[in-house]
This record gives sequence, structure tokens and C-alpha cells, in this order.
Amino acid sequence: MITPVQAIILGLLQGISELFPISSLGHSVILPRLLGWNIHQNDPFFIVFLVATHFATATVLFIFFWKDWQQIIAGIFRSLKIREIKSTDTNAKLGWLLIVGTIPAGILGLLFEDALRGFFASAQSAAAFLFLNGLLLFSGEFLRRRSKEEDGKIAQLSFFQAVKVGLLQSIALIPGFSRTGATLVGSLLSGLSHEDSLRFSFLLATPIIGAAALLKLPDLLSYGDKSLLLSALLGALSAAVSAYFTVKFLIKYFQTKTLIPFAIYCLLVGGGISLYFWR
Repeated sequence: MITPVQAIILGLLQGISELFPISSLGHSVILPRLLGWNIHQNDPFFIVFLVATHFATATVLFIFFWKDWQQIIAGIFRSLKIREIKSTDTNAKLGWLLIVGTIPAGILGLLFEDALRGFFASAQSAAAFLFLNGLLLFSGEFLRRRSKEEDGKIAQLSFFQAVKVGLLQSIALIPGFSRTGATLVGSLLSGLSHEDSLRFSFLLATPIIGAAALLKLPDLLSYGDKSLLLSALLGALSAAVSAYFTVKFLIKYFQTKTLIPFAIYCLLVGGGISLYFWR
């Protein structure tokens, strides 16, 4: 059972932590344990609840980048019509990069969803992986600074680079690792600026989260308890509100800033909570 108050808190948390590179799944597993909430985190409803909040976040991203998606979708259809991706058609290239980058996470999610479900019940594991997420963010910044490549544009990425970023996105299947963080690191190491890396990360997250929601949201209909459906709705609405303001903040933030503050946060919180649980 998730109460309305708990649903709102978890929704607000998800909308922020999904887009910040600090792992929404990790925080959704850790916070209830810290607060002593009697929530069964490996219960199918809790997972569907999280999918509902993720769907709300993906919807906000889609609306926020609506003009981009219009151009991208039009570009994909142009390339299909002429059976070619012209070098001058950056929107078509970006569209196919997103498709290619989405495939790895989609396949791995379908193959290993049940195997990874056990992690949803373990706050200790989520805290440890959150610590490792901090190391990933630090490594991405360190390796990028050592690289002498100049910042490129998203459409200049190769399809192989898009696959690598997509594979990194798959690590977010484990609570504690961040989808945004992994794709930011992969994009930075592919030569993109922080600002373009964030845009590519948000565009890449939209179809994979949306696809997961389409598969799981119908499961809500199997729950006859209206209070459960109300909790999912409250969580989704709360996630949408926090996600909107988070997107606006991050777009401005990454024009001049780096991943370092988020890396420090993950190391301190992940390490501290790990010690707390295992003491």
C-alpha cells in the first residue's frame, strides 16, 4: 500500500532524481527504507507505480522538446521516403541515432527485468550502486578533461557512438545507477559539450521510458482498489510538476557547469547510507 502522501513525496522525488544524474530508482528504494514506510518494493504494484511516475516524466520531456521531436520525426520520414540519410539532414541523422541508441536498453530491459527485480527490495544494494554512480560521474569528467577533442554537435555522432551511449543507458536498470548520468558520461566521452550531452540524454530517455510505460501501465487496470489507482495518479502528477522545473534548471545549469557536484552528492549519500545500513 502506498498512501497519498507517500505517493506525492515519491512522485516529486522521482521527477527530480530521474533527470538529475543521481538515480531515481535508487532514491525510490532508499527513501522508504530510511523513513520506515511499510512498502513492499518488489511488489508488482510498486514497480507499476514507478513506471507511472516515469511515464509522467517522459511526457514532460516530450512536451518540453516538442519542437525538436517534430523536426526529428519529420526527418526520419524524409529519410525513409528517399531511403537515404543525407549528410545535410541533421534531424534525420539525429532521429536514427536516437533509434539506434534506444535499442540496447530496450533489449536488455526485456531480457533481465525479472533478474534485476530483486534489487528493488534492497536499499543496501541501491546505496552501494549510488556510490558507484558517483565514481562513474567523476570518471566521465576526468576522462573528458584529458581528451583534447573539441565539442561536437549531436548529429556528428556516429551510430557506433550512439550504441555505446545506449549501452551505458542500460546500466540504469539497476537502482542506484542513473540513466541521465550514464548517458551524459557516454555523450561527453563521445565529444559532446555538457549542454548537448544533456539534450541528447533527455531525447534518448523519452522513447525508452515511454515504451516501458506502454508495456506496464495497463497492469494498473488489474488493480481493483481505487486507492492504489489514486496513489499512482498522485505520484504521476507530482513527478510531472517536479520534472518540469528540473528540466528548466538543468538546461541552464549545464551551459556552464559540470557533473562534479552530482558526483560528490552520490559518493557522500551512497557511501553514508551504505555504512548506515550495514553497521
